[in-house]
Amino acid sequence: MADHSSPLPLPRIQALAAADMASVDALIRTRLASDVVLINQVAEHIVSAGGKRLRPMLVVLAGQATATGGRTGADHHQLAAIIEFIHTSTLLHDDVVDESDLRRGRSTANAIWGNAASVLVGDFLYSRSFQLMVELDRMEVMQVLADTTNRIAEGEVLQLLHVRNPDTDEAAYLRVIERKTAVLFAAGTRLGALASGADAATQQALYDYGMNLGYAFQIADDVLDYTADAADLGKNLGDDLAEGKATLPLIHAMAGSDATTRERLRAIVQDGDSTSMPEVLAAIHATGGLDYSRRRAMDYAVAAEAALAGLPESEALAALRGLARYAVERTH
Repeated sequence: MADHSSPLPLPRIQALAAADMASVDALIRTRLASDVVLINQVAEHIVSAGGKRLRPMLVVLAGQATATGGRTGADHHQLAAIIEFIHTSTLLHDDVVDESDLRRGRSTANAIWGNAASVLVGDFLYSRSFQLMVELDRMEVMQVLADTTNRIAEGEVLQLLHVRNPDTDEAAYLRVIERKTAVLFAAGTRLGALASGADAATQQALYDYGMNLGYAFQIADDVLDYTADAADLGKNLGDDLAEGKATLPLIHAMAGSDATTRERLRAIVQDGDSTSMPEVLAAIHATGGLDYSRRRAMDYAVAAEAALAGLPESEALAALRGLARYAVERTH
């Protein structure tokens, strides 16, 4: 009997999800189609940019881990597509709000077609996700997704309140992550289990896994904004700083610096001054901000793995464990 207790590496995880993901991708492309040409152009641009499709992959892996015989079906694929549509719509809106011009190494939709087109196509994707939800005709699914999209919207507004705000502390930062990132991960893993007919306790375990994974993933992402190679990262290094976003490495540096340095860092955040990146990096290194942030990300990754403890061992469960490791070990 195969030992499934060791976490799987990313290529094995992707291979395990590949057949399901092919169905999800086909569904995404079919359901993106509109007779409004601009919608097709913008949607195709952002969907073909690829990315790891992590969120829909979580739906199918949670489905495999909880389904009888590991068999997923059309409902899993539809839920995965819904999660990806919601995520993609938030990216379109985010890039407008953040005035970003690069994502995944390519020009953002707003840089090519303008803000109005990006916002409106984002709205189209949001509403298309709700059409797909209604087709499933399961009140429980609609409840989870309606609550999730509402929390994501709260997260967007909450983040706006913290732009160029040097008083953002770790607790406030984590509240933004919960709503902007973690709730969608958690909805995906919970819905994967729900579509498999899993009981409430199993759904909760997968929800807890997804929530902790989301925190781990986002904190690790924020570390990469200060450490990655720009070509690997696929966006401009220091974008968070330019947008006046104080993420955990900088929050930790401000909390641990002397008064003079702290005032200088506060001014940099208030000005969104990315030209001061060397100063910010020096303060982050001096206070151990990167190591601290990596430890916090690892704490959440460990909690994500721990949430899976009661579930029957399978290759899909090992894949979910592997994603918790990958979230904090990746370089882009």
